[in-house]
Amino acid sequence: MLHFLPNKLFLLLIGLILISTSCKKEALTDETPSAETTNLDTDDTAISLEGDLQISDFVWEGLNQYYYWQEEVPDLADSKISDDKAYAQFINENADPVDFFESLLHEDDRFSWIQEDYEELENLLQGIYATNGVEFGLTLACSGCDEVVGYVKYILEGSDADGKNIQRGDFFTGVNGTTLTRSNYADLLFGDELTYTLNMATAEEGALVGNGINVELTKEENFETNPIQLSKILETAAGKVGYIMYNQFVGEKSPELNQLFGELKSQGITELVLDLRYNGGGSVQNCIELASMITGQFNGEVFSKQQWNSKLETFITDRYGSDYFIDRFVDALDENEEAINSLNLERIAIITTSESASASELLINGLAPYIEVIQVGEQTVGKNVGSITLYDYIDNNDTKNPDHKYAMQPIVLKIANKNDFADYTDGLEPNIALDEDIRALGILGDAEEPLLATALNALNGTGKRTLKKPTHPRALLINDPLLSRIKGMHLDVTLGSSQGKR
Repeated sequence: MLHFLPNKLFLLLIGLILISTSCKKEALTDETPSAETTNLDTDDTAISLEGDLQISDFVWEGLNQYYYWQEEVPDLADSKISDDKAYAQFINENADPVDFFESLLHEDDRFSWIQEDYEELENLLQGIYATNGVEFGLTLACSGCDEVVGYVKYILEGSDADGKNIQRGDFFTGVNGTTLTRSNYADLLFGDELTYTLNMATAEEGALVGNGINVELTKEENFETNPIQLSKILETAAGKVGYIMYNQFVGEKSPELNQLFGELKSQGITELVLDLRYNGGGSVQNCIELASMITGQFNGEVFSKQQWNSKLETFITDRYGSDYFIDRFVDALDENEEAINSLNLERIAIITTSESASASELLINGLAPYIEVIQVGEQTVGKNVGSITLYDYIDNNDTKNPDHKYAMQPIVLKIANKNDFADYTDGLEPNIALDEDIRALGILGDAEEPLLATALNALNGTGKRTLKKPTHPRALLINDPLLSRIKGMHLDVTLGSSQGKR
């Protein structure tokens, strides 16, 4: 995590404003540069902005200051603001903030995004979004097919779907009587309608056929998910083994996670299986605190190292020293200074799939130099970079621009482990490779569930795989457009670009 103390964050913000290139820019409006509104008041460094142009200016300034690949994107060069009229013309030619943002991204960037409503963004990062409680995946019916099939991964506790006739391993092929296809699934499943009916199907002789079961579901707006999907203690040949399915790293949930570890510790578990198969990442702070709960014997030692763009690295190093970039194991929660319940484990089994990303990968990479990490399942996504939330502040006092609600979640750093290893853009390979078969998912937390059974066998010393080659490979899966937004590693701070304060 980027462990900012409040005064440290304040100093960084003030410092960044001070090091921003000092120049006076043309006033920018929705009109052309030749309009009278573009006349520059040379006695005032503030910028008069109207409409989408002030958003585009915020986009450029934020990316110019913080973006990890800033030096490699010509249009983000500091020289862009050396000529007032040229910069004004540049912003006028890029009035659409979303298109402008996309045009400024580096070719290697798969993860940055911009959000029109920062409240929606904040909720996503905290695991709060509109959902009916059915967490599902999408796949093609066959290679080259147009038909899309949905399969249920799990049901969120306390949601509308909880208690209805739908569960993990079920399939659906239609919505409101309409067959799902490549061209319509997004509108049918992720459209504005909060209520819809899933048309369920059953696998028969290798094919999915409608079974006449229809499940009506209603999305609850701003539903707060519990990232701890499941926890239990399993009695095995290796002794008491704790099992936790953790689906998102949420900083605000560290106290609940710490309480769970206290319960596991009191029960005398000797091994732990951490299930991150559907965990796309999240809070770096939460990740480090979780790593400290798993261990405890490495307090104060290096967990990870941050790498920012050279402009920021120079500024931060000169003012705060190089230790600023070091994230360390901790013995207390950052939120309330509660002592961490540590298990002091020397090894851990972690379940991953091709949906495990970012902070999930950071946890594995950060622990690897210290304890034995037995990774079971599939190769991970390969997201070794992190982001922060950028708002459009209109002054130095964190006042958000009242004219719009845009915010950005750009990649600002790469994170390496203690040994400086960060090169896993193709994903982290498991020690025991085993694909999850969507036609034989098993019951989560059950000792016979294929991936968990394999992890338990690894801890028992057999290393036995419990599942043959999947009948339906993940190569046919379709990325969920909503959850892909949550899949990220973000620092637990929010920074901004103070418009017109160069």
